[in-house]
Amino acid sequence: MTDRRDLDIKAYRQKLMSLKTELQELEAESKEGRLPVELDQTKVGRLSRMDAMQGQAMALAVEERRKIELQRIDAALMRIEQGDFGYCVRCDEEIALKRLELDPAAPTCIECAET
Repeated sequence: MTDRRDLDIKAYRQKLMSLKTELQELEAESKEGRLPVELDQTKVGRLSRMDAMQGQAMALAVEERRKIELQRIDAALMRIEQGDFGYCVRCDEEIALKRLELDPAAPTCIECAET
């Protein structure tokens, strides 16, 4: 692989670390929403409990998406360490700078992402 002189690796690493920290903080803040819903009808009515269960399901779905994004960020940080950052993991071509600016964790070029 050739050395991409137009990439500011340090800036991308910092941006990825910042995103990772933000996601981890959100994970800690939303922990309560993912807790099991109480089944005691004397404290909470049936409809309120159903609403709480729906809220819990939504919180769990958001948490799953957050975990996937953290994995993407960790993979991008690994590519930085290995010297592969900015190259498509499928075809090994350079990823467009605008794509990396929009999503520094992007693992593929736009052509491979579309297939």
